[in-house]
Amino acid sequence: MNRIPTLFDKQSFERIDWPETPEGDYAKRFLLPLFRQPVETYVPNISTTVYALRLDRTVLPVTVNDAEYGNSYVCSPFTHYASYARQELYFLKSGTARFVLSGVLHALGLLLRASRFNRAVHVNNWLLSTNLYPEMTAQETDGAIKLLLDQFPRHTIIFRSLCRTINGDLIDRLQRKGFRLVPSRQIYLWREKGPQAPNAKARWLLKRDYALLEKHGYEAIGPEMLTAADMPRLAELYRALYLDKYSYYNPQFGEAFLELAHSGKLLQLHALRHTKSGRLDAVLGYYCRDGIMTTPIFGYDTSLPQVTGLYRMLSAVLLGIAGSNCHLLHESSGAAQFKRNRGAAAEIEYSAVYDRHLPFDRRASWMLLEKLLNGIGVPMLEKYKL
Repeated sequence: MNRIPTLFDKQSFERIDWPETPEGDYAKRFLLPLFRQPVETYVPNISTTVYALRLDRTVLPVTVNDAEYGNSYVCSPFTHYASYARQELYFLKSGTARFVLSGVLHALGLLLRASRFNRAVHVNNWLLSTNLYPEMTAQETDGAIKLLLDQFPRHTIIFRSLCRTINGDLIDRLQRKGFRLVPSRQIYLWREKGPQAPNAKARWLLKRDYALLEKHGYEAIGPEMLTAADMPRLAELYRALYLDKYSYYNPQFGEAFLELAHSGKLLQLHALRHTKSGRLDAVLGYYCRDGIMTTPIFGYDTSLPQVTGLYRMLSAVLLGIAGSNCHLLHESSGAAQFKRNRGAAAEIEYSAVYDRHLPFDRRASWMLLEKLLNGIGVPMLEKYKL
């Protein structure tokens, strides 16, 4: 018997009958703290209303926003396509391209705000850089879309973090329902075996990277060797890379979030510990779904000399974990040449956006963005290998 999709909020979450599956248990461990405490308790730069969408076989987190233009990009399309994009321009080598695109993004930002761009519902939003999707039937997908359109008739419906290799069937299903496919970034996928397995040079580089652990006196430790007392240091390492070096528009995961992720087993946290001092100098945190793995937590002590190679060591440990478990590793974006050299394949990631029910002035920004990114953005990502 097929279940009618149901939406629960912080007033009704105690009535959820959680599926007795690994996915259901994971959703319960993730969502219950967010119903009991404001999201800002765990991620200070995310302000959103969280719902639990109960489907036939799973529960998905749903976030709803109306404005919140200073939010992290995981809940704010404006931040992703305007604010964060302007920061990313420094990666371009061409000064002319930076100047022209800065003007384009400024004008685009004005249009996006005018069209109430952030009035959006994100489906399957785990508040992480990459949302991995559980298997969903066509009936579950259709039921979820219908319910959300009924409940939020003035909002855009968005499925973030979609790529053809991982989500091909879901993408096709959403496009048939009338969703537009808007490029979001270029990502990198790595698998130890198969047609796109690393070549001999990439394997040599990985072996060399891993040898740095012994050379510089580090050991990789897993979740069972980490305690609550380590979380402040791990939060500091994440902040040093993802916030201080890259962007404060990334989710600002701090001590409270890492304690939740570790104790609730939402992420598998691993670290690099210096064998002599006992100091933790690098951290990664990953989660898996249906044989696919991604790493929303990644950081290291950026004050140490670059020659130490902490990024290389940490990446080698990550690839080793993925390979030993035969997982497809979603490496997100960034450090493009480094990832390519070690055998990762580039692919464009999309957000599937439904706005057909909205007036033209609300749809105009998504229409323009779709054309600009497919016509200019994607070719530029591919040309500069970003």
